[in-house]
Amino acid sequence: MSFLIRQTLIYAVPLMIVALAGIFAERSGIINLALEGIMIFGAFIGVLFVRLVQQWGWFAAAKAANNYVALQGFMMLAMITAAIFGALFSLLLAFAAINLKADQTIGGTALNLMAPAIVLFFIRIIANQNSMQMAEGDSASWFMIKKAMFGYGRKEEMGFLGDTFVNKVYLATYICIIIFVILSIILYKTRFGLRLRACGENPQAADSLGINVVKMRYSGVTISGALAGMGGFVYALTTANCSSNGDVAGFGFLALAVMIFGNWKPLNVAGAALLFGLFKCVAASYASLDINGDGIYLLKNLGINPNFYRMLPYLITLVVLAFTSKSSRAPKAEGIPYDKGSR
Repeated sequence: MSFLIRQTLIYAVPLMIVALAGIFAERSGIINLALEGIMIFGAFIGVLFVRLVQQWGWFAAAKAANNYVALQGFMMLAMITAAIFGALFSLLLAFAAINLKADQTIGGTALNLMAPAIVLFFIRIIANQNSMQMAEGDSASWFMIKKAMFGYGRKEEMGFLGDTFVNKVYLATYICIIIFVILSIILYKTRFGLRLRACGENPQAADSLGINVVKMRYSGVTISGALAGMGGFVYALTTANCSSNGDVAGFGFLALAVMIFGNWKPLNVAGAALLFGLFKCVAASYASLDINGDGIYLLKNLGINPNFYRMLPYLITLVVLAFTSKSSRAPKAEGIPYDKGSR
Protein backbone atom coordinates (compact mmCIF):
# COMPACT_ATOMS: atom_id res chain seq x y z
CA MET A 1 0.00 0.00 0.00
CA SER A 2 2.88 2.39 0.77
CA PHE A 3 4.34 1.71 -2.67
CA LEU A 4 0.97 2.27 -4.34
CA ILE A 5 0.39 5.60 -2.58
CA ARG A 6 3.93 6.81 -3.30
CA GLN A 7 3.72 5.93 -6.98
CA THR A 8 0.23 7.40 -7.34
CA LEU A 9 1.49 10.72 -5.97
CA ILE A 10 4.47 10.63 -8.32
CA TYR A 11 2.15 10.34 -11.33
CA ALA A 12 -0.67 12.52 -9.98
CA VAL A 13 1.31 15.59 -8.87
CA PRO A 14 2.64 16.55 -12.35
CA LEU A 15 -0.93 16.18 -13.63
CA MET A 16 -2.20 18.43 -10.82
CA ILE A 17 0.31 21.19 -11.41
CA VAL A 18 -0.06 21.16 -15.21
CA ALA A 19 -3.87 21.05 -14.95
CA LEU A 20 -3.64 24.09 -12.67
CA ALA A 21 -1.53 25.70 -15.40
CA GLY A 22 -4.41 25.15 -17.80
CA ILE A 23 -6.85 26.64 -15.28
CA PHE A 24 -4.86 29.87 -14.96
CA ALA A 25 -4.71 30.36 -18.73
CA GLU A 26 -8.33 29.45 -19.42
CA ARG A 27 -9.72 31.37 -16.45
CA SER A 28 -8.12 34.44 -18.01
CA GLY A 29 -9.79 33.65 -21.34
CA ILE A 30 -6.94 31.97 -23.28
CA ILE A 31 -7.17 28.33 -24.36
CA ASN A 32 -3.80 26.73 -23.63
CA LEU A 33 -3.57 23.57 -25.70
CA ALA A 34 0.21 23.95 -25.64
CA LEU A 35 0.59 22.34 -22.21
CA GLU A 36 2.18 19.25 -23.78
CA GLY A 37 4.71 21.31 -25.69
CA ILE A 38 5.57 23.51 -22.71
CA MET A 39 6.06 20.40 -20.56
CA ILE A 40 8.46 18.98 -23.14
CA PHE A 41 10.40 22.24 -23.25
CA GLY A 42 10.46 22.56 -19.45
CA ALA A 43 11.65 18.96 -19.05
CA PHE A 44 14.52 19.63 -21.48
CA ILE A 45 15.60 22.83 -19.73
CA GLY A 46 15.49 21.21 -16.28
CA VAL A 47 17.47 18.14 -17.37
CA LEU A 48 19.99 20.36 -19.17
CA PHE A 49 20.45 22.42 -15.99
CA VAL A 50 21.08 19.27 -13.93
CA ARG A 51 23.50 17.95 -16.56
CA LEU A 52 25.51 21.19 -16.64
CA VAL A 53 25.73 21.45 -12.85
CA GLN A 54 26.93 17.85 -12.72
CA GLN A 55 29.60 18.57 -15.32
CA TRP A 56 30.80 21.53 -13.25
CA GLY A 57 31.46 19.09 -10.38
CA TRP A 58 29.09 20.65 -7.86
CA PHE A 59 26.96 17.53 -7.49
CA ALA A 60 29.93 15.27 -6.77
CA ALA A 61 31.26 17.69 -4.15
CA ALA A 62 27.88 17.84 -2.37
CA LYS A 63 27.49 14.05 -2.54
CA ALA A 64 30.99 13.45 -1.16
CA ALA A 65 30.21 15.73 1.78
CA ASN A 66 26.81 14.05 2.34
CA ASN A 67 25.29 17.50 1.85
CA TYR A 68 21.76 16.41 0.95
CA VAL A 69 20.44 19.94 1.44
CA ALA A 70 22.67 21.18 -1.37
CA LEU A 71 21.46 18.42 -3.69
CA GLN A 72 17.84 19.30 -2.98
CA GLY A 73 18.76 22.95 -3.54
CA PHE A 74 20.14 22.12 -7.00
CA MET A 75 16.90 20.29 -7.77
CA MET A 76 14.85 23.32 -6.73
CA LEU A 77 17.02 25.58 -8.91
CA ALA A 78 16.34 23.23 -11.81
CA MET A 79 12.59 23.50 -11.12
CA ILE A 80 12.82 27.31 -11.06
CA THR A 81 14.84 27.37 -14.29
CA ALA A 82 12.32 25.09 -16.02
CA ALA A 83 9.49 27.34 -14.79
CA ILE A 84 11.19 30.49 -16.11
CA PHE A 85 11.82 29.05 -19.55
CA GLY A 86 8.32 27.55 -19.64
CA ALA A 87 6.91 31.02 -18.97
CA LEU A 88 9.06 32.52 -21.73
CA PHE A 89 7.97 29.80 -24.17
CA SER A 90 4.31 30.41 -23.33
CA LEU A 91 4.69 34.08 -24.29
CA LEU A 92 4.62 32.93 -27.92
CA LEU A 93 1.07 31.73 -27.36
CA ALA A 94 0.16 34.88 -25.42
CA PHE A 95 1.47 37.18 -28.16
CA ALA A 96 -0.32 35.25 -30.91
CA ALA A 97 -3.61 35.02 -29.01
CA ILE A 98 -3.73 38.49 -27.41
CA ASN A 99 -1.84 40.84 -29.72
CA LEU A 100 -2.38 39.12 -33.07
CA LYS A 101 -5.84 37.76 -32.11
CA ALA A 102 -4.91 34.47 -33.79
CA ASP A 103 -6.91 31.29 -33.36
CA GLN A 104 -5.85 29.97 -29.95
CA THR A 105 -6.39 26.31 -30.80
CA ILE A 106 -4.10 26.55 -33.82
CA GLY A 107 -1.53 28.54 -31.83
CA GLY A 108 -1.41 25.91 -29.08
CA THR A 109 -1.18 23.10 -31.61
CA ALA A 110 1.71 24.89 -33.34
CA LEU A 111 3.64 25.09 -30.07
CA ASN A 112 2.98 21.39 -29.42
CA LEU A 113 4.52 20.61 -32.81
CA MET A 114 7.40 23.05 -32.41
CA ALA A 115 8.56 22.06 -28.91
CA PRO A 116 9.64 18.45 -29.67
CA ALA A 117 11.44 19.61 -32.82
CA ILE A 118 13.39 22.31 -30.94
CA VAL A 119 14.19 19.96 -28.06
CA LEU A 120 15.40 17.11 -30.27
CA PHE A 121 17.47 19.56 -32.33
CA PHE A 122 19.35 20.78 -29.25
CA ILE A 123 19.65 17.27 -27.80
CA ARG A 124 21.37 16.15 -31.00
CA ILE A 125 23.76 19.11 -30.72
CA ILE A 126 24.47 18.65 -27.00
CA ALA A 127 24.41 14.86 -26.56
CA ASN A 128 24.71 13.65 -30.19
CA GLN A 129 21.84 11.21 -29.63
CA ASN A 130 18.05 11.19 -29.44
CA SER A 131 17.84 11.32 -25.65
CA MET A 132 19.68 13.48 -23.12
CA GLN A 133 20.53 11.87 -19.79
CA MET A 134 22.19 13.12 -16.63
CA ALA A 135 25.97 13.37 -16.87
CA GLU A 136 26.30 10.60 -14.27
CA GLY A 137 24.14 8.51 -11.97
CA ASP A 138 20.35 8.62 -11.90
CA SER A 139 17.68 10.80 -10.34
CA ALA A 140 16.98 8.36 -7.49
CA SER A 141 20.60 8.33 -6.30
CA TRP A 142 20.94 12.11 -6.43
CA PHE A 143 17.50 13.48 -5.50
CA MET A 144 15.35 10.80 -3.87
CA ILE A 145 14.83 11.20 -0.12
CA LYS A 146 15.72 7.98 1.71
CA LYS A 147 15.47 6.82 5.30
CA ALA A 148 19.27 6.64 5.60
CA MET A 149 19.29 10.45 5.51
CA PHE A 150 17.42 10.41 8.83
CA GLY A 151 19.74 7.91 10.52
CA TYR A 152 17.72 4.76 9.85
CA GLY A 153 19.51 1.53 8.99
CA ARG A 154 18.75 -0.50 5.88
CA LYS A 155 16.60 -3.01 7.78
CA GLU A 156 14.92 -0.51 10.11
CA GLU A 157 11.32 0.46 9.48
CA MET A 158 9.97 4.01 9.62
CA GLY A 159 6.36 2.96 10.15
CA PHE A 160 3.54 3.27 7.60
CA LEU A 161 3.54 7.06 7.43
CA GLY A 162 7.31 7.27 7.23
CA ASP A 163 7.61 4.58 4.56
CA THR A 164 4.77 6.17 2.57
CA PHE A 165 5.53 9.88 2.75
CA VAL A 166 9.23 10.15 3.72
CA ASN A 167 11.18 7.17 2.43
CA LYS A 168 11.85 6.92 -1.32
CA VAL A 169 10.01 10.11 -2.24
CA TYR A 170 11.03 13.27 -4.08
CA LEU A 171 10.94 16.67 -2.42
CA ALA A 172 9.72 18.04 -5.77
CA THR A 173 6.43 16.22 -5.22
CA TYR A 174 5.72 18.12 -2.00
CA ILE A 175 6.94 21.43 -3.42
CA CYS A 176 4.41 21.07 -6.24
CA ILE A 177 1.62 20.28 -3.77
CA ILE A 178 2.46 23.42 -1.75
CA ILE A 179 2.53 25.54 -4.93
CA PHE A 180 -0.79 24.02 -6.00
CA VAL A 181 -2.43 24.96 -2.68
CA ILE A 182 -0.99 28.50 -2.62
CA LEU A 183 -1.96 29.31 -6.21
CA SER A 184 -5.44 27.83 -5.74
CA ILE A 185 -5.95 30.19 -2.79
CA ILE A 186 -4.63 33.10 -4.86
CA LEU A 187 -7.02 32.25 -7.70
CA TYR A 188 -10.12 32.24 -5.51
CA LYS A 189 -9.33 34.33 -2.43
CA THR A 190 -7.42 37.36 -3.71
CA ARG A 191 -8.18 40.45 -5.77
CA PHE A 192 -5.77 39.30 -8.47
CA GLY A 193 -7.60 35.97 -8.78
CA LEU A 194 -10.99 37.67 -8.95
CA ARG A 195 -9.79 39.99 -11.72
CA LEU A 196 -8.22 37.11 -13.63
CA ARG A 197 -11.45 35.09 -13.52
CA ALA A 198 -13.48 38.16 -14.51
CA CYS A 199 -11.40 38.51 -17.67
CA GLY A 200 -12.30 34.94 -18.61
CA GLU A 201 -16.01 35.39 -17.96
CA ASN A 202 -16.79 38.91 -19.22
CA PRO A 203 -13.74 40.91 -20.29
CA GLN A 204 -15.82 43.91 -21.44
CA ALA A 205 -17.39 44.25 -17.98
CA ALA A 206 -13.97 43.82 -16.38
CA ASP A 207 -12.54 46.53 -18.63
CA SER A 208 -15.36 48.90 -17.71
CA LEU A 209 -14.28 48.57 -14.07
CA GLY A 210 -10.72 49.59 -14.89
CA ILE A 211 -9.17 46.10 -15.14
CA ASN A 212 -6.44 45.81 -17.77
CA VAL A 213 -7.67 42.73 -19.66
CA VAL A 214 -4.54 42.40 -21.80
CA LYS A 215 -2.29 42.53 -18.74
CA MET A 216 -4.38 39.98 -16.86
CA ARG A 217 -4.44 37.59 -19.80
CA TYR A 218 -0.68 37.87 -20.20
CA SER A 219 -0.37 37.14 -16.47
CA GLY A 220 -2.60 34.08 -16.74
CA VAL A 221 -0.69 32.62 -19.70
CA THR A 222 2.70 33.38 -18.13
CA ILE A 223 1.77 31.67 -14.85
CA SER A 224 0.37 28.81 -16.91
CA GLY A 225 3.64 28.44 -18.81
CA ALA A 226 5.71 28.54 -15.62
CA LEU A 227 3.62 25.80 -14.00
CA ALA A 228 3.64 23.63 -17.13
CA GLY A 229 7.42 24.01 -17.51
CA MET A 230 7.93 23.06 -13.88
CA GLY A 231 5.51 20.15 -14.24
CA GLY A 232 7.45 18.92 -17.26
CA PHE A 233 10.71 18.81 -15.32
CA VAL A 234 9.07 17.16 -12.30
CA TYR A 235 7.66 14.50 -14.64
CA ALA A 236 11.11 13.92 -16.15
CA LEU A 237 12.74 13.84 -12.71
CA THR A 238 10.36 11.41 -11.03
CA THR A 239 9.20 9.08 -13.80
CA ALA A 240 11.77 9.35 -16.64
CA ASN A 241 15.00 9.14 -14.60
CA CYS A 242 15.77 12.81 -15.26
CA SER A 243 16.03 12.39 -19.03
CA SER A 244 14.64 14.35 -21.97
CA ASN A 245 13.73 12.90 -25.37
CA GLY A 246 11.08 15.29 -26.70
CA ASP A 247 8.20 13.33 -25.16
CA VAL A 248 6.21 13.39 -21.90
CA ALA A 249 3.91 10.42 -22.63
CA GLY A 250 0.90 12.61 -23.32
CA PHE A 251 0.82 14.07 -19.80
CA GLY A 252 -0.02 17.52 -21.17
CA PHE A 253 -3.14 16.21 -22.86
CA LEU A 254 -4.00 14.12 -19.80
CA ALA A 255 -3.73 17.33 -17.75
CA LEU A 256 -6.24 18.99 -20.11
CA ALA A 257 -8.59 16.06 -19.52
CA VAL A 258 -8.08 16.39 -15.75
CA MET A 259 -8.85 20.11 -15.98
CA ILE A 260 -12.10 19.52 -17.90
CA PHE A 261 -13.11 16.63 -15.65
CA GLY A 262 -12.41 18.87 -12.63
CA ASN A 263 -14.63 21.59 -14.15
CA TRP A 264 -11.83 24.19 -13.99
CA LYS A 265 -11.85 24.05 -10.17
CA PRO A 266 -8.60 23.26 -8.29
CA LEU A 267 -10.13 20.97 -5.65
CA ASN A 268 -11.93 18.88 -8.27
CA VAL A 269 -8.77 18.84 -10.37
CA ALA A 270 -6.77 17.43 -7.45
CA GLY A 271 -9.25 14.56 -7.06
CA ALA A 272 -9.27 13.87 -10.80
CA ALA A 273 -5.45 13.90 -10.91
CA LEU A 274 -5.30 11.34 -8.10
CA LEU A 275 -7.72 9.12 -10.02
CA PHE A 276 -5.71 9.28 -13.23
CA GLY A 277 -2.47 8.96 -11.27
CA LEU A 278 -3.73 5.74 -9.72
CA PHE A 279 -4.46 4.19 -13.11
CA LYS A 280 -1.12 5.42 -14.46
CA CYS A 281 0.54 3.77 -11.47
CA VAL A 282 -1.29 0.51 -12.19
CA ALA A 283 -0.24 0.72 -15.84
CA ALA A 284 3.41 1.20 -14.92
CA SER A 285 3.73 -1.33 -12.09
CA TYR A 286 0.93 -3.89 -12.52
CA ALA A 287 3.45 -6.75 -12.60
CA SER A 288 4.77 -5.95 -9.10
CA LEU A 289 1.55 -4.92 -7.33
CA ASP A 290 0.60 -7.17 -4.42
CA ILE A 291 -2.90 -5.87 -3.71
CA ASN A 292 -3.81 -8.21 -0.82
CA GLY A 293 -0.34 -8.53 0.70
CA ASP A 294 -0.44 -12.30 0.18
CA GLY A 295 2.54 -12.53 -2.17
CA ILE A 296 0.35 -13.04 -5.24
CA TYR A 297 0.58 -10.54 -8.10
CA LEU A 298 -3.05 -10.71 -9.14
CA LEU A 299 -2.98 -8.28 -12.06
CA LYS A 300 0.06 -10.02 -13.55
CA ASN A 301 -1.52 -13.45 -13.15
CA LEU A 302 -4.74 -12.48 -14.93
CA GLY A 303 -3.00 -13.08 -18.23
CA ILE A 304 -4.18 -9.82 -19.77
CA ASN A 305 -2.02 -8.37 -22.51
CA PRO A 306 0.43 -5.83 -20.97
CA ASN A 307 -0.56 -3.26 -23.61
CA PHE A 308 -4.04 -3.13 -22.06
CA TYR A 309 -2.60 -1.85 -18.78
CA ARG A 310 -0.52 0.72 -20.66
CA MET A 311 -3.65 1.96 -22.44
CA LEU A 312 -5.73 1.99 -19.25
CA PRO A 313 -5.12 5.64 -18.18
CA TYR A 314 -6.02 6.89 -21.64
CA LEU A 315 -9.08 4.66 -21.92
CA ILE A 316 -10.27 5.93 -18.54
CA THR A 317 -9.71 9.47 -19.81
CA LEU A 318 -11.96 8.88 -22.82
CA VAL A 319 -14.67 7.23 -20.73
CA VAL A 320 -14.66 9.93 -18.05
CA LEU A 321 -14.74 12.77 -20.57
CA ALA A 322 -17.57 11.10 -22.50
CA PHE A 323 -19.76 11.11 -19.38
CA THR A 324 -18.70 14.40 -17.79
CA SER A 325 -17.91 16.83 -20.63
CA LYS A 326 -21.57 17.83 -21.09
CA SER A 327 -21.87 18.97 -17.48
CA SER A 328 -18.57 20.88 -17.53
CA ARG A 329 -18.80 24.65 -17.85
CA ALA A 330 -15.83 26.43 -19.35
CA PRO A 331 -15.23 30.17 -18.78
CA LYS A 332 -17.64 32.07 -21.04
CA ALA A 333 -15.03 34.20 -22.83
CA GLU A 334 -12.55 31.36 -23.25
CA GLY A 335 -11.00 31.34 -26.71
CA ILE A 336 -12.60 34.63 -27.78
CA PRO A 337 -10.07 37.34 -28.72
CA TYR A 338 -10.71 40.47 -26.68
CA ASP A 339 -11.92 43.45 -28.70
CA LYS A 340 -12.08 46.61 -26.60
CA GLY A 341 -14.65 48.17 -28.91
CA SER A 342 -17.18 45.31 -28.86
CA ARG A 343 -19.94 44.97 -26.30
